[in-house]
This record gives sequence, C-alpha cells and structure tokens, in this order.
Amino acid sequence: MRQCDDTLSRDAARALEEVLRTKEFDDSPTGGLERSTAGLAADYAKDERRPPTHRLCRASPAAASSAIVLRFRLYRDAELTRGSPVASLHPYAMGVEALSGPRKARLYTRCASPRLQGSDRHPARVVGELESTWSTLPDTAPVREAHLTILHSVTLAVVRKLACENDAGLDAKPVFKALPE
Repeated sequence: MRQCDDTLSRDAARALEEVLRTKEFDDSPTGGLERSTAGLAADYAKDERRPPTHRLCRASPAAASSAIVLRFRLYRDAELTRGSPVASLHPYAMGVEALSGPRKARLYTRCASPRLQGSDRHPARVVGELESTWSTLPDTAPVREAHLTILHSVTLAVVRKLACENDAGLDAKPVFKALPE
C-alpha cells in the first residue's frame, strides 16, 4: 500500500487498515513528507513562538468520513506532560515522550541535524501528532499501540528525511512499554 508518501512500514500499514477497518483508501496528495520536513526546517530557522503545523498526510476509507491525519510541528518543552495525566491519553516510553489513546497520539523527539543550523547545541524539538477523526474505537492497548505504530513509522521517516542524528533516538521498530499513569 502506498499511503502517506511511502512512510508506512508494513506493520504501520496493517495498523492503519485495522484502525480504519478497510484495505481501500482515498488517494491523498503526495509530497507531504517533503513539504513537512521543509516546513519544519524553515520553522526551526525562524524560531517562532508558535510555529505552524504541517500536515503530512490524511488516510481515509473510500467514501467515509473517518480519517487518520498525521501532522508535525515544533514544540516547546513546556508542552511535555512529564508524567502528568492527560485526558484519554496513556504514556509510553518512546522518543522523548509518547502518548496514545483511542482518538489521538503524540510522539515527541529531539533532532540534531546538519540540515538545522544550531541544532547541535539546541536540538529541534519535533512532535508528530496522529488524530483519528470520527473514531469510535475503544480505549484499549491494541488501539493505542496501533496508533503509535502508525505515528512511529511516519515520525521515523520525518527524522530520517531531516537527517537527525541517531534517528532522533527512535528505535527502528516501535517499542511498547506503557508507563505508569
């Protein structure tokens, strides 16, 4: 399946099929990986207080209103929960911080890259966000892990495209270690 600019691993593609309950998707525009990473690099250079969000892709079943939307932006450390509870999101030990639930997931990373001038001293803080619109999925570990599988795969493609050192601390495959809430 060619979805999300080929950023989905085989496991992530299966997870997307599971959460959207289909194997057929509407076509989404291509070029999201290039646009998102170029936007993140430009945002890092500007050091804006509220940088914009860059949509990488939207996957939806043919003729349905539900969808998975994947976005990326820069974040400030104050956004990290650091173990504080977040409504309907559960913490996982992945990246700097990972949270997942039945309707959304977030994966925070730090990136030092030759593409981002000064990131060797001040790494770029990149967050990937997955939103499942019109979701009726239950709040279970398999659903949370499916969302993280999709988000991890796309985030890994983003940090590799940005040339982040050590893949911004992400393992080649997602590791699901739930943290205490």
